[in-house]
This record gives sequence, structure tokens and C-alpha cells, in this order.
Amino acid sequence: MSTLEKAIALAAQAHAGQTDKGGNPYILHPLRVMLNMPTDETKIAAVLHDVLEDTAVTVADLQAAGFSEPVIAAVIALTRREGEAYEDFIRRAKQDAIARQVKLGDIEDNMDLSRILEPTEQDYERRKRYEKAALLLTSQGQYEGNG
Repeated sequence: MSTLEKAIALAAQAHAGQTDKGGNPYILHPLRVMLNMPTDETKIAAVLHDVLEDTAVTVADLQAAGFSEPVIAAVIALTRREGEAYEDFIRRAKQDAIARQVKLGDIEDNMDLSRILEPTEQDYERRKRYEKAALLLTSQGQYEGNG
């Protein structure tokens, strides 16, 4: 089994039973992000990008599974810390080249409201926050949003 296949299997198992805001299996989100990444490292980080934040998977689990240090560092950078302001999280993710690329793909996928049957005002507000975060990730600009 390749490292990418191992990452897909781990993510699928970790996200089993979770659903997204549209009621779809959550694993489809990291898979979509992964499919838009150019390299194996970014693909692996993409499919794993939510496992530390949203599942019981730990950094030790990723190390034991044999993922590379750059991939693990990216997944850590893509994990929002408890109490961390969204702007600080985005700035931290921006510092890691793999994480920055994956976070842009994550934001792009999250901004697609077509998966939500009847988007609400809250969904549109979240999309605006993602647009501002994408600008911060791709520029030297300042983030002005609520967290």
C-alpha cells in the first residue's frame, strides 16, 4: 500500500460516520481537496488535513503510520488550536508551504455552496470569511474578519 493509499484509508476510517453541512459523508471533503493537489506530499496532507482537529487521531498516530515529517508538520499547521483566533490560525498555516497550498484548496472547496441544498445567511457569511482568508494566504495583506 502506498503512503497516499495509507493516508486515504486512515482519513476514511477516522472520519467514518461524520457528515458535512450538506449532510454528505465528510470524507468527501478531504478527498476533493486531495484531488486538486499537485504532489504526493500535498495530496497526503490534504486528505489528512482535518484528522487532528476533528477525530481521535494524534500526531503520534501519524508518526507511527510512517508519514513524513514535512507532511506531519503541515497537518499540524492545518489544525486550529483550542482558543486560537481564526486570523492567527491562517497566519500560522501560511508559514508552511505545504499547509498553505492545502489550506487554499480547503478554502476553495469550503466556498462551494452547491453541496448545501438551501444555503443560509450564515453559509454566505462563512464564505466571506473564507474569501478573506484566501487573500491573506496569497498576499501580504491584512485579514479583516471575525473569527
